[in-house]
Amino acid sequence: MLHENLGINEKGRLTFAGADAVLLAEKYGTPLMLLDEERIRRNIRRYKEALLECFGEGSFPLFASKALCFKGIYRLAKEEGIGMDAVSVGELYTAKAAGFDLSKAYFHGNNKTDADIAYAVENGVGAFVVDNADELLALEKYLASADKKQDILLRITPGIDPHTHKAIVTGSVDSKFGSAIETGQAEEITRLALSLPHIVLKGFHCHVGSQIFDIEPFTEAADIMLRFIAYVAAETGYTAEVLNLGGGLGVKYVEGQPELDYAAVIRDMAAVIKLRASAIGCALPHILLEPGRSLVADAGVTLYTVGSVKTIKGYKSYVSVDGGMPDNPRYALYEAPYTVLLASKAAEKADFICSVVGRCCESGDILQENVDIPKPVRGDILAVLCTGAYNYAMASNYNRIPRPAVVWVKEGADRLAIRRESFEDMTRLEV
Repeated sequence: MLHENLGINEKGRLTFAGADAVLLAEKYGTPLMLLDEERIRRNIRRYKEALLECFGEGSFPLFASKALCFKGIYRLAKEEGIGMDAVSVGELYTAKAAGFDLSKAYFHGNNKTDADIAYAVENGVGAFVVDNADELLALEKYLASADKKQDILLRITPGIDPHTHKAIVTGSVDSKFGSAIETGQAEEITRLALSLPHIVLKGFHCHVGSQIFDIEPFTEAADIMLRFIAYVAAETGYTAEVLNLGGGLGVKYVEGQPELDYAAVIRDMAAVIKLRASAIGCALPHILLEPGRSLVADAGVTLYTVGSVKTIKGYKSYVSVDGGMPDNPRYALYEAPYTVLLASKAAEKADFICSVVGRCCESGDILQENVDIPKPVRGDILAVLCTGAYNYAMASNYNRIPRPAVVWVKEGADRLAIRRESFEDMTRLEV
């Protein structure tokens, strides 16, 4: 099995976190997203403990909300004692509604509106991650009118290409995010931030991309950022307290991809970072990381009911399910790989090659192509693995299809996390 929270029971069915996936589909209906609570907690603790061990107090993980945002995940993050980052007021609002302390929140985004700025300041956001000079000046203007000060990090682009999908590369010079060191704009915005009376510059942030299995892009980015910190200290006398290296560590979606030990990766990164900081003569700042995918992706499975099985002679076979692009647009966006299993017949030989497609009136509504599963029949339950990140978070009502329910699973027990969206929910705001 792809991950150890998966298995096959005596009935030949797929199990997830100790529960029979077919029984959960019967109980809650499909499409259905399952989340392994203990696996998320384990992933969080590995990051938290490794950062504390390697870098000491003041270094900790922030959950990257964009990966999976709902009230239950913030309650869990609060219980585990980690911070969070948000890229919208909607994410901040959801966290606050769950009782999460927004003083532990870092507010990202390359285009924060005046309303966004006001909401975040008035609700006690711990730090803004400021993307550009326009935002910095708008934040200063609001703070001056409110007679308040605000901690910030500046988002810097170190000019790293991590060789990942171009849509999820964020650290190159030509990026909509941050201020580039190479062009001199990082130094300019740093000097501007230091000159503003209501801005408290705590340090710097960078993020090189997502789904990265090699530590080199992270250590290279850290090296560049540490050199920038040392340069700024020499030029201005300002020494950064915090260096946020973002997120992006990869997750195993299919066989053949590595399964990273995140704690070991952090230890390896720490060894390199400490050596480079010493060589540069830079005091080591507190290190923050922003895992999102690597906390929740492999803790998720989505279940579907097979509707039709169609073979076009001489061409290919299609298996259609009752979800698709609305609950998982990632194949359409990135041709993202997934492992697909037939949960109803998980013990049978996987010798039927097919494309698993959704129900939308859209030729691009594909979940995965050329998968090997036992030949299904109408009514069978099909599982797509590793869907905890960027699936529910990116879900839509395309073709007026309601969003699925989400269920927590813990040691074989299940409880509802998000109710299934109804047709009434979809039309509630319409006049």
